[in-house]
Amino acid sequence: MVKAADRAKNPARSSVWLESRAARSGGGPTGLDRARIVGTSIKMLDDEGLAKLSMRKLATELNVTAMSLYWYVDTKDDIIEYAVDTCYGEVDLGAVDAAGDWRERIRVLAQDYRQMLVRHPWMSPCAGQYLNIGPHAIAVGTKIQEAIRDTGLPISRQPSAMSAVFQFVYGYGTIEGQFGRVAQQAGMSQDAFYNDSIKAFREDEQFMGALDGMTEILDERASHGSVDEIWDRDFDYALDVLIAGIEVMVERSRTEQASDA
Repeated sequence: MVKAADRAKNPARSSVWLESRAARSGGGPTGLDRARIVGTSIKMLDDEGLAKLSMRKLATELNVTAMSLYWYVDTKDDIIEYAVDTCYGEVDLGAVDAAGDWRERIRVLAQDYRQMLVRHPWMSPCAGQYLNIGPHAIAVGTKIQEAIRDTGLPISRQPSAMSAVFQFVYGYGTIEGQFGRVAQQAGMSQDAFYNDSIKAFREDEQFMGALDGMTEILDERASHGSVDEIWDRDFDYALDVLIAGIEVMVERSRTEQASDA
């Protein structure tokens, strides 16, 4: 496991996945194992967020002593790394393989990744804090690389295409998940929260002039039903735009190669 001091001293090489993952032998409480610890931590993270997770609260939820957890993990960071990778396991790689060409595989990967970020809003802040090199994360990354490779883009352009699609998905899923959490914390549905907040600033005199150029698009969005429908509609179309952009760039690369021949 990774000691807290080691993480602080050498964060670029500190990960639970780079250390021995075997639990200590003997002494652990009956009925407790790493899978149960991680599953419970994910539920707590979903309910309360990263800031509220502690070894003490997790132990209370599991009905064990805090010291019992240290038979399986050394720090809270270990637990978060395990939890992050477990969530990556929610991406349906079988559905990706069954999707067919690269366009459909990208769509399946993008939708599953987005939905995972929305289900687990605490995941987004973890992306830059941990190496994300667990087996599930690596498996998802491999499928992304395979789909982008099959576009026909030259190898030097493939990382850029991956960034264009999946940084978009990360940003979109992050905002969608955080919006849902804020609405939930306010005790409101997403629709009620959205409508109330839009109405509040549209009726505020200090914003009226600034919103003149936005009136048309605000009215258009309000005509498309629920917030969930708006999220889905905008995501699907934006993904189509990105895929179409990749197709254009593939054709451009072929033209450039032909002219150089």
